[in-house]
Amino acid sequence: MDRSARIFVAGHRGMVGSALVRRLQADGYTDILTRTHAELDLLDQAAVRRFFASEHVDVVLLAAARVGGILANASQPADFIYQNLAIETNVIHAAWQAGVTRLVFFGSSCIYPKACAQPIEEEYLLSSALEATNEPYAIAKIAGLKLCEAYNRQYGTRFVALMPTNLYGPNDNYDLRNSHVLPALIRKAHEAKLHGDGVLTVWGTGTPRREFLHVDDLADATVFVLEREVADGLLNVGVGDDLSIREVAERVAETVGFDGQIEFDTSKPDGTPRKLLDVSRLARMGWRAHIGLREGIEATYRDFVARFGAATLSEGTV
Repeated sequence: MDRSARIFVAGHRGMVGSALVRRLQADGYTDILTRTHAELDLLDQAAVRRFFASEHVDVVLLAAARVGGILANASQPADFIYQNLAIETNVIHAAWQAGVTRLVFFGSSCIYPKACAQPIEEEYLLSSALEATNEPYAIAKIAGLKLCEAYNRQYGTRFVALMPTNLYGPNDNYDLRNSHVLPALIRKAHEAKLHGDGVLTVWGTGTPRREFLHVDDLADATVFVLEREVADGLLNVGVGDDLSIREVAERVAETVGFDGQIEFDTSKPDGTPRKLLDVSRLARMGWRAHIGLREGIEATYRDFVARFGAATLSEGTV
């Protein structure tokens, strides 16, 4: 891909979008286009159409999305399905109308069935029922990748869908009302340490297993796909290894310096029992993740402390 290509990063203020911008800048891409929500509301179809008609975009990285953990998905299902469907359809269709032929759509490993075989291959998509706690979000993301496939088939575009496993890293969301498990654990352990608490309470039984990918590795995989001119398809992006939520909590506590007890609130849902991705398709192309979990959690906690210091955070502040 030409370093002078005009690249629109949709959602550049989020964890994924900001990682993409950092990586593109580091690699010498000189024409990175961004818009804040105030400047461009991706839910506004007419505004999105005007944007693409005037900006002469070459490549779209569609990282904008409504995201959150189990609590957010369970309490705001309409928001999750509507907003994600609207963003995807508005951006993908307007990009095609404006002549954009290269687009990367970012989904999530939650698109796969709850009970499918492990590790999860791309072919398992739509083979059985989804996890109920995030079904609206998953359906929206499935629709997005199917949009990419349909435009490729009908119009000859080169739209690629990347499905990362659980992401974490700089610029993550630490609001306990809608954060994912790893940032939530970092915040909880940090505040328990500040308060001198003897117990860190974690949702669920601690037995589900999760795979974690540093967001900078996802950005690396994205540039890899673009520069090798991958034309279409659905690609899992992960590390190919997982661990239990109990093990994750213990690793976070060790990193943060919390030395109390870890207890599990079994009245809260576990979510999908396991979500380990088969990453062999991307590996055969020559890409693998390189940031280890221990190294990644340590770097992420340093970022958390740099952003929030020694403060005890109130809801809605992160």
